[in-house]
Amino acid sequence: MLDGLITLQVSYVIRDEVEKYNRNGVNALQLDPALNRLFTAGRDSIIRIWSVNQHKQDPYIASMEHHTDWVNDIVLCCNGKTLISASSDTTVKVWNAHKGFCMSTLRTHKDYVKALAYAKDKELVASAGLDRQIFLWDVNTLTALTASNNTVTTSSLSGNKDSIYSLAMNQMGTVIVSGSTEKVLRVWDPRTCAKLMKLKGHTDNVKSLLLNRDGTQCLSGSSDGTIRLWSLGQQRCIATYRVHDEGVWALQVNEAFTHVYSGGRDRKVYCTDLRSPDNRVLVCEEKAPVLKMELDRSADPPPAIWVSSTKSSVNKWSLKGIHNFRSSGDYDNDCSAPLTPMCTQPEQVIKGGASIIQCHILNDKRHILTKDTNNNVAYWDVLKACKGEDLGKVEFDEEIKKHFKMVYVPNWFSVDLKTGMLTITLDESDCFAAWVSAKDAGFSSPDGSDPKLNLGGLLLQALLEYWPRTHINPMEEEENEVNHVNGEQENRIQKGNGYFQVPPHTPVIFGEAGGRTLFRLLCRDSGGETESMLLNETVPQWVIDITVDKNMPKFNKIPFYLQPHSSSGAKTLKNVDNVLPSFSKLDSLRQEPVGPLL
Repeated sequence: MLDGLITLQVSYVIRDEVEKYNRNGVNALQLDPALNRLFTAGRDSIIRIWSVNQHKQDPYIASMEHHTDWVNDIVLCCNGKTLISASSDTTVKVWNAHKGFCMSTLRTHKDYVKALAYAKDKELVASAGLDRQIFLWDVNTLTALTASNNTVTTSSLSGNKDSIYSLAMNQMGTVIVSGSTEKVLRVWDPRTCAKLMKLKGHTDNVKSLLLNRDGTQCLSGSSDGTIRLWSLGQQRCIATYRVHDEGVWALQVNEAFTHVYSGGRDRKVYCTDLRSPDNRVLVCEEKAPVLKMELDRSADPPPAIWVSSTKSSVNKWSLKGIHNFRSSGDYDNDCSAPLTPMCTQPEQVIKGGASIIQCHILNDKRHILTKDTNNNVAYWDVLKACKGEDLGKVEFDEEIKKHFKMVYVPNWFSVDLKTGMLTITLDESDCFAAWVSAKDAGFSSPDGSDPKLNLGGLLLQALLEYWPRTHINPMEEEENEVNHVNGEQENRIQKGNGYFQVPPHTPVIFGEAGGRTLFRLLCRDSGGETESMLLNETVPQWVIDITVDKNMPKFNKIPFYLQPHSSSGAKTLKNVDNVLPSFSKLDSLRQEPVGPLL
C-alpha cells in the first residue's frame, strides 16, 4: 500500500467504447511508409493508427490507449516496430507499433514530458519536458522491458534553466539540442553528456528544432515568428528567415537540408529555400494553428506533407508541384505581399471528432450539460458514466434553465475537460458529501423502502465492481471458507452496488492530487491477475474502506445556532440538526441517516 501521506484521487472518463476520431487537436505525427500507416498523438490522450491508402474508405485501424493526459510527442523506432510516446501525465511509454499495445512505462520524469528526439543510427531516444531534465534511452533496452520489470539505467543531461519544449538529435547520435522558454538553444554531446555550447538569438520560446545528419547545422522555430539556421561549428546564427506573421511551431526539412517546411500560429505552411532566404512558397493554409508536420519521404523531392493542427482533422497536402516553383523561379520575393496557396484542397483528410469545450453541473450533482466544438449540447449521467441524450444545436443557457431543479446536493466531484472528454475526479475530502434518497435518485428498492444513498460511495463500488477483492463480504469470509471446503458454492455478496453499473470500457485512473498518474485501467480489466495485483498496491485506503471493507459514511448530528435577522422578529433557534459525514462500520450504502438530509 502507498504511503498514507500521498493524497490520491480516483478519476474516470465518460466516453464511447471505441473512440475512432481525434479530439481536441493533434500534437504529433509519425508516418510508416512501408506499411502505409500514419500514427497520430492527440490531446485526448489517445494514439491512433490510420491507413493512408486512399483506396480504403475508413482509414481508422486501431487506438493505443494508456496515457491519461495529452500525448505531446511520438517517435517511430526500430524500422517501424516500436513507438515511443511522451505525455503530460509525466510518463514515457514504449509501444509495440504493429500490434498497438503498451510494453512498458518509464516514470523517470517528474513533470510534463513535452518532446522526444531520435538517433536512428544508434537506436537512441531522448526525452525532455517541464522538469528541465533530458534523459537518454537505449531503444533496444526499452523493447526488452516488461510491465513488472521496467527499471532502466539512463544517462541524463542537466543544465537547462527553464522548461524544455523542443528537442533534436542528429541521426548519428553525436549531437543533441534543446529549446525552451529560456529563449536559447543548449547543445550537448550525448555520448559523453558534456555541454558543448549555448546559442542566443531568439526572443521567445523555441518550439521546434531540427539537426542535419552530421550535426553541424541546426534549424529552430520560435514563438518570436522567426526560423533560424545555426552553425554549430561557428557557434552562431548564420541565417534568419521571417516568413511567418506569428509564432513558428512546427518544422520539417528535406533530406538534403536545403528546403525547410514551416507552420505555426498563422495557420500557413511555407516551403523556404535555405540557400535563398527570400524565396518561399505558400504550400497551403490550414483552418487552425499548425501543431505538427510530417513529410512523406518515400521519394525525393517529398511528394506530400501531413499537417495537424489545434483542430482534430489531419490533412495530407500534395507537394508534387513545388519543384516547378523552384525550377521556374516563381517564388515570392516580397515577404510583405500576400501569397496564393499552391494547394487549396488537401489530397487526403483524416477527419477529427468534436471535443467538449463547456460544461455545467446541474443542481442534482448527478447530471452535466455540455457543449462541444460543433455547438452540439448533450446531457450526461455522472453516476452511470454515460451520455443521457444528444440535445443538438440548442441554446446552452436555455437548456441549463430548462433542467434546473430546486434541490440542494453538495459538491462531491470535479470535472476536467482537458482531453475534450468528461473526466470526473473524486477525492477523499468531498467524495462522500452527497446523500440523496433512493426515490429522488430514480432508484427503487426491492422492499419498497426509500433509503438514503451516498452517491460517491455508490459510484466507487460501481467503478471497482470487477475487482475480485470487492466481491467477498469480510463478515462472511469464514463462512465462505467452510462452504468451499464442503464442496458447496462459494457464498458471494452482490457485485457493485445493486443499483446501477458503469460501462465496462470506462477508464479508471488512480493518481496523485494535481500530479502524476499511478495506474490506469478499464473497469472490466480489474479482474485480471496483473491488474488485481496493481490495484492492491495502488488503491488508497479511503477507497478500500468503501469498496472492500464496507466502511461507509454515516450522518452525525452537529449542533449549531440559526441567528435570525433583527427585523424578522423570530427567536434564535438552538440545536438544529445539521448533517456532516463521518466514517463508521456499516453493512452497506443503504444506511438511514440519523439527522435530516437537507
